[in-house]
Amino acid sequence: MEWLDIVDINDKVVGKETRDVIHAKGHLHRSTHIVLNNSMGEVFVQLRSKNKDVGAGLWDTSAAGHVDSGESYLQCAVRELEEELGVVLKQAALEFIIQLQPEERTGFEFTQVFRVVSDQAIVLQSEEVDDGRWLAPQALSQWIEESPEQFTDVFKLIWRTFAASPPAQ
Repeated sequence: MEWLDIVDINDKVVGKETRDVIHAKGHLHRSTHIVLNNSMGEVFVQLRSKNKDVGAGLWDTSAAGHVDSGESYLQCAVRELEEELGVVLKQAALEFIIQLQPEERTGFEFTQVFRVVSDQAIVLQSEEVDDGRWLAPQALSQWIEESPEQFTDVFKLIWRTFAASPPAQ
């Protein structure tokens, strides 16, 4: 059973509940999204499993997930990279980009977005990810512009910010 923290409008923990109850009741909670670049500047995007309850069969950030109860955003980001992509990194490798406020497009989640650069081999977690690909940022922007329905709403929000913020060198 997946336990998540319930947070208030200031992102302060006010309780905890199971993921199913939180989603059913629309409680505010937390998530992370990670944008993975390789050393050539390409971006990895994942195709969410058709079995997911949200965003099934849509393209999304490199890795993402709910922040477990008692876990920090950064701890979650490191965990999700390893679980979904098999990429093992230390917290210091991740760069914070933005925090999205809870709204319908974010699933009523406070969402912290991180960027990381790694050339580790990708090993997709088959239960959560159906496919993945590396793309040049310009190619990804063009794909989103031409076929926005193929992407999650939250990824389109994130990509607007990310595309305007070049990676630190």
